[in-house]
Amino acid sequence: MTNAAPESFQPMLDLALQLAREAGTVISQMRSQLEINFKYDGSELVTQADVAADKLVSEGIQNTFPDHNLLSEELGPENPTDCDHLWIIDPIDGTVNYAHQHYQAAVSIAYYYQGEAKAAVVHCPFLNETFSALAGQGAWLNDQPIQCSTKTELHRALVATGFPYSKNTVDHLMSRLRVAISHCADVRRLGSAALDMCWVACGRMDIYYENVKPWDMAAAQLIAREAGARFGHIHPLADDENAELTSTNVLLSTPALFDEMQSLLRQADLDSGAVAK
Repeated sequence: MTNAAPESFQPMLDLALQLAREAGTVISQMRSQLEINFKYDGSELVTQADVAADKLVSEGIQNTFPDHNLLSEELGPENPTDCDHLWIIDPIDGTVNYAHQHYQAAVSIAYYYQGEAKAAVVHCPFLNETFSALAGQGAWLNDQPIQCSTKTELHRALVATGFPYSKNTVDHLMSRLRVAISHCADVRRLGSAALDMCWVACGRMDIYYENVKPWDMAAAQLIAREAGARFGHIHPLADDENAELTSTNVLLSTPALFDEMQSLLRQADLDSGAVAK
């Protein structure tokens, strides 16, 4: 039986803000004494700070909303997403940056109701910046409203993207990168998908594309959309795919640039053999 919709999603946003800031304090304090390990196939690193922050956020949510489900990078990456109440957590988005003392690393927390993002926070303690959004209410940076850029010319656009841990898709990656370099003003690779997307939201970037995981983009996509950006995918999705949870071939931009960039990236994938002609 489907649960009734909450009267307001503000309590979820308030909790996400509280937990993101608490987790930010934890990862800031732990940064000077890191133990770095590797997971999965050995190419992706993880620190004890990732696990500690994930535990803090997960327990905080479970204590407040014990009947809600969690999808988190460290403690529950395989948990189901088909549920009424879902929290999606990335305790440190940008772990490589974090481990190497770079500033672009953030705590990302999103709340979804019946498959749609309703509240989102991306908190970067090292830059003292907290991005947040509430569905239908807008997006904010440190409690000030934000809007995406109004760029209309692709050759003036600043593009953000990222590189995968896997080395098996280099040709595909370079084909897309060639498009961005050839048709846009410049490209940045900052190392945190959540912050890349939030920087599109506040106008520091104009376009973002990448293949990521749901926890990398779950919060930031709502923040960007509430700031006026257009969020979608390079290739069409299947009828049963949830656009807000599908994290491959993500494309985000100021609205006027989306269609042109999408077309160019699709052609790049055809040229590289990433998709069938």
